[in-house]
Amino acid sequence: MFLDNRQVAMDSVLEALADSIDYFQDNLERLRPSLRDTLKPHYEARSRSMRELQELAREHLRMLPRDADVERDDYMWLWSRLKSFVGNESQVVVNELLEQERVLMQALSTLYTHPLPDPIEPVIESCWKGCRALIRELYAQQKSRRR
Repeated sequence: MFLDNRQVAMDSVLEALADSIDYFQDNLERLRPSLRDTLKPHYEARSRSMRELQELAREHLRMLPRDADVERDDYMWLWSRLKSFVGNESQVVVNELLEQERVLMQALSTLYTHPLPDPIEPVIESCWKGCRALIRELYAQQKSRRR
């Protein structure tokens, strides 16, 4: 079954959400404990939003769940580890998390260009606000580490 443009946009959002959650969980041990504790609530909320969005997409957009791209996840993990050899490990993770937020914001922006069923709108808005809050937190962490 081919996806229409709206379904493709929703799939991109779901993929970006899943990638960011997976990356955070896979790299918990690389973060300073205080940073891990600060970021954890953001990703817990994101997980809840993603599960709700998956259900709504299945119900309202007739989308079936898709498998994760395991090879891409492995590549991202390895690439991040390699970058840690030349930089502060926690800072490398923060930079990667920021890049994932940019990807998520782009996917959300694209999804916003399509009409969405009413029940989906507040979840997308919540994801947008959560993403903005996480970006602010990550930038604050970057700034505090440079001092």
